[in-house]
Amino acid sequence: MSPNFRIGFRFLTAKKRAMFMSLSCTILGVGLFIVTQATTSGFEDFFTKTILGIHGAIRIEDKIQDTMRSMAAAGGGDSYFTRRDGVKYIEGIEEPQPLIDAVRQFPNVRGVSAVVRGNVQITSAFKTEDGQVFGIRLEDHVRVSLLAEQITNGQIEDFRNSPSGALVGRVLADRLQLAVGDSFSIIARGSSRRVRVSAIYETGYREVDKSNVYLHQPEARSLLKRASGASFLQISLHDPSRAPQDAARMEQVLRHGVKPWQEREKTWLAVFRALRISTMITVSVFTLIASLAMFNTLAMIVLEKTKDIAILRSMGYERRDITQIFLWQAGIVLAIGAAVGVVFGAGVTWLVGQVPLPVNGIFKTEHFIVTWEPSHYVGAVATAVVMVMIASLIPARRAARLEPGDIVRGTAQ
Repeated sequence: MSPNFRIGFRFLTAKKRAMFMSLSCTILGVGLFIVTQATTSGFEDFFTKTILGIHGAIRIEDKIQDTMRSMAAAGGGDSYFTRRDGVKYIEGIEEPQPLIDAVRQFPNVRGVSAVVRGNVQITSAFKTEDGQVFGIRLEDHVRVSLLAEQITNGQIEDFRNSPSGALVGRVLADRLQLAVGDSFSIIARGSSRRVRVSAIYETGYREVDKSNVYLHQPEARSLLKRASGASFLQISLHDPSRAPQDAARMEQVLRHGVKPWQEREKTWLAVFRALRISTMITVSVFTLIASLAMFNTLAMIVLEKTKDIAILRSMGYERRDITQIFLWQAGIVLAIGAAVGVVFGAGVTWLVGQVPLPVNGIFKTEHFIVTWEPSHYVGAVATAVVMVMIASLIPARRAARLEPGDIVRGTAQ
């Protein structure tokens, strides 16, 4: 064991109360940093999972058509030339299958589903509601969504085996007082279809659960009088974080409008990011208090141990040795505080994850959502190290500047 370490430890244990205060603040700072980041990141990740499970990572919706503008050539006369003037979007996808084949060539693509969408009126024996019909091929759509996992009543197999079956959102079913097996009417463009509720799903996203009805694609085409084409392609990715890069490449190659999920949900993602940063700043106050307490503790030790410092310097200890002695004191508090703080943070994170918290709006959960990310622990410890060590440098350098002769004469500053 280093002599500097032993001396620093002896100096530190001589100020037990001050050391305990610094240690407590360090533990709280590290622990609360971990807990707040785990909860805010947990809700953000759960929201992302919900959105990807409903809308997919990427949507291809409209065909891009370059526009040209004719202009008179310089000098007048009958000569004209054309130039590009932005793009024009043609709604929908005219030929989905070639696009699907092309999209599947991208290595990050996991699944593709062509969807036919239309606005409708949904009528039961009790009420009429506005909604949207989504015509899907079930086998394709379960690869790009969590629809099969979101069934709360009924069986997805009943929908698969029933050509006139429908999947209805929980909120819409409650408003129309529909149960599995009930029939209802869908009206669109002057035509009407009578379908039966095969199953009821719940995504937790209220806007989806109160309006969306899924039908088999042939039934939806007949209802919406759309014999061919698709409204959009929904795409799932192996790595959703790469959606912006993949979307940009797809738009360039396929000449269709492509939107990644980060662009569609940028407002909510900005809210979660701001919340995470604000909580990070708030809990860092505890670490700041720990650094101030450490500064105060070491400053008092410097004042009280001036004679000991003089003896050490007289014995041949150099300035860097004195600096190391005081930095060792900060390091001891920091090491213990960080280790206990990490355990404290993990324990509180687990406890928070058990707290009941019913939420239903942009996602559905019955308890606090937390994540277990190594980066939260690394960030908490790094913040504590930076703040505490910076605060410790000033008294450590002051102690190193003390000269034995000045201490004996009483002129040390």
